[in-house]
Amino acid sequence: MKALIAFLCWCILWVLCWPLALVVLLLSPLILVVGLVIWVLVMGVRGLGAFLESLFMLPARLLGHHGRR
Repeated sequence: MKALIAFLCWCILWVLCWPLALVVLLLSPLILVVGLVIWVLVMGVRGLGAFLESLFMLPARLLGHHGRR
């Protein structure tokens, strides 16, 4: 359903301002690739944060503290 709405919006944009619609059509794959790279970087940073948190909490867990519940 979202794809159909996006297609209809693009058709309306094509009728109203076709140069802008062509620019959107040509730049959308580039925007998707950049978004994918940013998503991968965010997942890496979140994974690194989780690793560092578990690393710093390791001595407390060895002493019997079970962390957040």
